Amino acid sequence: MAGLGAKNVPTRIKMGLAIVVTFVAVPMLPPATFTNLFSFEMILVVIQQMLIGIAIGFASTLLLNTFVLAGQILAMQTGLGFASVVDPSNGLSVPAVGQFYLILATLLFFVFNGHLMMIQMVVHSFEVLPIDGNWWSVDHYWDIVTWGGWMFTTALVLSLAPLTAMLVINMSFGIMTRAAPQLNIFSIGFPFTLVAGLIIIWATLGNFVSQFEFQWLKMVELMCSLVGCSP
Repeated sequence: MAGLGAKNVPTRIKMGLAIVVTFVAVPMLPPATFTNLFSFEMILVVIQQMLIGIAIGFASTLLLNTFVLAGQILAMQTGLGFASVVDPSNGLSVPAVGQFYLILATLLFFVFNGHLMMIQMVVHSFEVLPIDGNWWSVDHYWDIVTWGGWMFTTALVLSLAPLTAMLVINMSFGIMTRAAPQLNIFSIGFPFTLVAGLIIIWATLGNFVSQFEFQWLKMVELMCSLVGCSP
């Protein structure tokens, strides 16, 4: 799950949360009809339940990666990609702008009660998809792949206005180069592009919440499609 499933969260805390959620959810679950516990079929049932949980958690991870991708696009186009930090959730080196967007998206995820909704989805999945030995539909895997396209679409929409502004700035410097070839555009343009990039990112932060809410609704639709419930 987004936030709690990050690499910087200790494994003992993750296991403790899993045990707590299990003890809280068990009294609300319907009785299972599958009783063949000591068989190869039981192994397949366990794998199926793990796949359902991983798919629900992966949907929330895609939600946050949307804004990480948008931040990386902005950083590379504005010259801010030189400032890189280690992403604690993935353990990779990413631009600081992408990490900033990741922090904002993670905070909004908890503000929208995403952690509570995902626990509710897990509990509801046992009601819609009971443990009866029937296999999970293969079409749900394609739903996850299709929804991945929304990640790139939303990231592009979120970074479209800053990219357009940076394109105008670069074209302006290109015209200056042709008008005054003696000017050292590299020494002038690079710091100006950095400052302009920071100003543009600050000016377009107002669109962050609306884009997060749109992507949030798409994530809810995906999870409802995975467990077979209505949004």
